[in-house]
Amino acid sequence: MRILGIDPGLQVCGYACLEASEDKEKLIEAGVISIVGGLAIEQKLNRIAEDTQSLLKSFKPDVVAVEELYSHYAHPKTAILMGHARGVILQKCAQAAIEVRSFSATRIKKSITGNGRASKEQVQKTIQTILRLPRIPEPNDVADAIASALCCANSINSIVI
Repeated sequence: MRILGIDPGLQVCGYACLEASEDKEKLIEAGVISIVGGLAIEQKLNRIAEDTQSLLKSFKPDVVAVEELYSHYAHPKTAILMGHARGVILQKCAQAAIEVRSFSATRIKKSITGNGRASKEQVQKTIQTILRLPRIPEPNDVADAIASALCCANSINSIVI
């Protein structure tokens, strides 16, 4: 099964494509979509839409994994802005008839490390170990996309078993 993890953002979107089987996952490609600063929000969203569509065509995933929105009481505007990016990504998946699975940040961390409150560094090191990567996945946007895809693979494998 091919899983595309996407970490939505208005400045940077992380993505990671995994090939997952019952007993192992293999990272096909991971990277970031960088959005040029200074653009109007509608232009940023259009860029995210175009790049998402390109990723979907290129990787042909069976499912797309995206982190659910979380709003910190001190920064509610951040969640609203992230919601725009996430919405564009979900729309492109729907248009391509690709299933989307959403996971909370704590579920993703628990799935990867066993601890729903794990630090970013713990998640990165665990990903490096699981996928036998030569170095820690960076930036955080890439690590978050890989973590979402791994969480999705774990949830699918737990259903199969």
